[in-house]
Amino acid sequence: MPSGVGALLRLPYTFAVPIFGGRNWTIISATLLVVPCLLLSWAVSHPGIPFVLLIVIAATAGVGGGNFASSMANISFFFPERDKGWALGLNAAGGNIGVAVVQKVIPSVVVAGGGVALARAGLLFVPLAVAAAVCAYLFMNNLTEAKADVKPVWQALRHTDTWVLSLLYIGTFGSFIGYSAAFPTLLTSVFGRGDIALGWAFLGAAIGSVIRPLGGRLADRIGGARITAGSFVMLAVGAAAALWSVQAVDLRLFFLSFMFLFVATGIGNGSTYRMISRIFTVKGELAGGDPDTMVRMRRQAAGALGVISAVGALGGFLVPLAYAWSKAQFGSIEPALRFYVIFFVGLLVVTWYRYLRRTAGTSRV
Repeated sequence: MPSGVGALLRLPYTFAVPIFGGRNWTIISATLLVVPCLLLSWAVSHPGIPFVLLIVIAATAGVGGGNFASSMANISFFFPERDKGWALGLNAAGGNIGVAVVQKVIPSVVVAGGGVALARAGLLFVPLAVAAAVCAYLFMNNLTEAKADVKPVWQALRHTDTWVLSLLYIGTFGSFIGYSAAFPTLLTSVFGRGDIALGWAFLGAAIGSVIRPLGGRLADRIGGARITAGSFVMLAVGAAAALWSVQAVDLRLFFLSFMFLFVATGIGNGSTYRMISRIFTVKGELAGGDPDTMVRMRRQAAGALGVISAVGALGGFLVPLAYAWSKAQFGSIEPALRFYVIFFVGLLVVTWYRYLRRTAGTSRV
């Protein structure tokens, strides 16, 4: 539920940046993060609440996903083209690392001092959200270039590349979120090793988060399309190795395969996001390259960032469902893994056809 709602909120959160200004909206959105934290603490302290109410409270956690999209749209205005991959990668890594922190830290926090205090899981993040809002108030700025009408966001929707990149981002970021959620469950349901899931599953999300800036940096230097294509090769190989490990009932290979998959998603996340700003820059240059055109394209690129992150985040909702469906229908996750191998190969072909062919209009990304 949080992943699905978070994906839907990414688009309106992106609209909020040009309407309210990056600094103003960061203050508002960071403050809103306190709401699901407090509601979670209240809910786990009242186990008799209706299930529907629990679902509604879980849905409020989706504001975190929306916050991610607005921060990425805002930061795209602050850096020159040559450094955007690194800047976007660092910003995203800071958000993505939260997945690993939750998986590793929360179990220890709730049992600290004896007994189980689930309410601490929500309260832990309240001071962090408040600190973020205060820091935004004290240290951030609203850029005139970033504060405009929402027309550029709607214009970004008309570009075919916005939707092609959304598909690629499902394969990278969607896989990262989905695998982060599914990996602990798969360790338990496929191999019966809940102990490993509890103690070590966080490594995947941590590796994928930390390596994301590297994907952006490599994209700055080598080209986003090349690095993204390489990440899809890695993802296909990793999924095939995971399939083999399930067939051979090899826990060690399964674990290493998923670590490799997380490395690939991290690199692909950084490079795919870097491609967005570069593609819109190339479009501006092809349209004449005058200052007004380039400013308009930068605004459209910021809007595209939100759209693409919204679509890509759906993977966090769909990937666990695919594994659950495969397990329920076939008694194994092998069909799901076969599909992912084919899916990643298909995305590799799309990347080559759209962005790496010499005859492609955007072959310079």
